[in-house]
Amino acid sequence: MNSQAAPHCCTPSVARHRGRPDLPEPLSGSHGVEQCDIPAGTFLMGDARGDGYRVDGERPVHPVQLEAFQIDATSVTNADFAAFVDGTGYVTDAETFGSSAVFHLVVHVSWHDAQAYCAWAGRRLPTEAEWEYASRGGLDGARYPWGEDLLAADGSWQANIWQGTFPARNTGEDGWITTAPARTYQPNGYGVWQTVGNVWEWCADRFDPQAYRRPTPPDLPVDGPRLLRGGSYLCHDSYCNRYRNAARSSNTADSSMGNAGFRTVSR
Repeated sequence: MNSQAAPHCCTPSVARHRGRPDLPEPLSGSHGVEQCDIPAGTFLMGDARGDGYRVDGERPVHPVQLEAFQIDATSVTNADFAAFVDGTGYVTDAETFGSSAVFHLVVHVSWHDAQAYCAWAGRRLPTEAEWEYASRGGLDGARYPWGEDLLAADGSWQANIWQGTFPARNTGEDGWITTAPARTYQPNGYGVWQTVGNVWEWCADRFDPQAYRRPTPPDLPVDGPRLLRGGSYLCHDSYCNRYRNAARSSNTADSSMGNAGFRTVSR
């Protein structure tokens, strides 16, 4: 396992720390994203290949049992989020503060914004375990949603990440310089599209890098760091090898980025 203090290159923090009391009433809107049925089961959660950064807390690998649930086949799109905004008049954190950390799918949405959408749609953000279980697509212990190798047998790319020299030049060999449309490449074994690369995805949990190594995580501040999963198009293995099923990162709940979005779940 990589023990160096890896930089969080893809998730710069805005760190404004404020609550959002203006959440819409629950079940006031409709959610149009196609659903994938994820069966109940037990899977091995964590980095089984020793690829992760020690500071991210991807180990030890441990069994997790989950009930069946449904997850969005894709990240929430611009059209989906626009319907929410049109129906509620909601103002995102990025709009309120007048900025977002960096430059198809909806992005520039904070954890607060994602929670607001979920409340409106009668949905919720996935737990970290649900996200990883769905991302694996039935391939327990695999490095990526499709298996072990980053490239397909014919040498083609299977995720939207950085090619070239980071951060100076992205060659776009995978077909995309920035974000790709929600249904790009191929879905995994559960029918879930693009969980790694493209954009980071918010999860419900607070981030605790020690959570795997003790039975009860400590109390964390309400506006403490929140979990992000999946990596983004800004990830490159020389700097941020986090476009993997087990990879973890975090940011403050009110930070928004042009390379982070979310998907929702329900039972």
